Amino acid sequence: MLRKITQTTISLIKKVKQLIGLAPRPTGNKLIINVEKLEKRVALLENGVLEEYNIERTDDRNIVGSIFKGRVRNIEHGLKAMFVDIGYEKNAFLHFWDALPAALDAGIEEVDRGERKQKQRITSKDIPSIYPVGSEVLVQVTKGPISTKGPRITTNISMPGRFLVLMPYTDQCGISRKIENPKERERLRKILRELDIPEGMGVIIRTVGEGQKARYFVRDIAYLIEQWRGIEKQMQQKKAPACVFQEPDLVERTVRDFLTDEIEEVVCDDEASVKTMKELVGQVSKRSVNRITHYREPVPIFERYGVQRQIEDAFHRQVWLPCGGYIVIDETEALVAIDVNTGRNKGSRDVEKTILQTNLEAADAIARQLRLRNMGGLIIGDFIDMKSRRDQQQVFQRMKDRMKRDKAKTHILPISPLGLMEMTRQRAHESISGSVFTPCPYCNGRGAVKSSTSLSVEIQRELHRVMKFYVDIHEVRVQLHPLVLERLRKEDEELLVEIERKYAARLTFRPDPAYHHEKFTIHDANTNAELKVV
Repeated sequence: MLRKITQTTISLIKKVKQLIGLAPRPTGNKLIINVEKLEKRVALLENGVLEEYNIERTDDRNIVGSIFKGRVRNIEHGLKAMFVDIGYEKNAFLHFWDALPAALDAGIEEVDRGERKQKQRITSKDIPSIYPVGSEVLVQVTKGPISTKGPRITTNISMPGRFLVLMPYTDQCGISRKIENPKERERLRKILRELDIPEGMGVIIRTVGEGQKARYFVRDIAYLIEQWRGIEKQMQQKKAPACVFQEPDLVERTVRDFLTDEIEEVVCDDEASVKTMKELVGQVSKRSVNRITHYREPVPIFERYGVQRQIEDAFHRQVWLPCGGYIVIDETEALVAIDVNTGRNKGSRDVEKTILQTNLEAADAIARQLRLRNMGGLIIGDFIDMKSRRDQQQVFQRMKDRMKRDKAKTHILPISPLGLMEMTRQRAHESISGSVFTPCPYCNGRGAVKSSTSLSVEIQRELHRVMKFYVDIHEVRVQLHPLVLERLRKEDEELLVEIERKYAARLTFRPDPAYHHEKFTIHDANTNAELKVV
């Protein structure tokens, strides 16, 4: 009886811990998917630690990867680019080089099938004659609209599948360089040569194809070719500008790109999405269907798995490191600046060892933060100065190793003599902060407002201008924010008295809490008319 009571108590304690988010950290790799009416969120957990985070909203659908039938609106020879109407508010940007016949990516090793035919060489000078103004062109979005810029597009169409990428307009075939095992590469080359690929088309074996059986590739290429035939029909039926292929939503893309053998479980709180995922996965591997489960507990799924807390911690401007140091992240439109500081990490007596430890942990954190926040463009990491060239190389190598898992293309340079590490990261669409946050309407995104001292100076300067201009007005009222008035009364009262004496005027002040901190107006006290110097 006592044992039964004890077991019941333990069970209740476990349930309470789960409800309040104190359950033990889960092990293994999991995909946690939260589906709501306005938003879908996907988190990748590795041993309970958040490593990938994506968000998509219904009113801001991702168009990267979608294919459009567009119309050329104008050609800018100076920019070597053309602007194409694809049906969006802003015309898409097509550089001449993106309109050339496709060349294999630097991360792909080409595999010759022995079927290639000699083609006439086309240069960027020929592009305007191939695509004159008003002509129709089939394009794919490679970068979504960011800030004031429109989408960026290419004519080099590629269609990603589970294990393959189909390229309808090039007969080149290749294998991802991330597959490094020579024997495996030779096996994949053999499979690639035996695939039934239509003439004029090419395929690339994705990294997730490593170790997969030949039948999976056969099934994948058949599905992609069928999908392409459907796009060809849409091209004939629709008039430009029109979308002929919509990139799948976040949930479907996640299943396609992330559901590998390393993922032990996919947990989703939406029954319809679970059903869709099982249907998609079942087409490739029926065994993997069992890894997808429907979450039905009353506690929100992101709280149950500790994701929400990690998101809140990860998206602060200041991110703490395990050693006690921290990094500060400032994101602008074209550049991300990351500063590394020792913080509370006083370390041992060996200062160089303390600095190295902080920089190594900072490299880990920076690589993770770039993925979580989806930040791109030019990135500058200001590491703590290291005298030893060997230590600098160690930090550089750590950053390269940590960035290998990033699906976005990156380029990293060694640490400069100034202690700066420069890198670039492919930016296909806005960062998480760009889509979740909007510039503060109070400070216009500056993160600061003018001080009361600065406003006191401006008010006195404007009073001098007004009193000189309106020589017949001798009673003036200033309406302003209460905090600014407090500064004027406590510290600048004598200066205001001097203005009254100089212009034989009387000044009164009216505080208005509804006024913006930086706003003030000067009125004629008798007519209440606002006084301005034109």
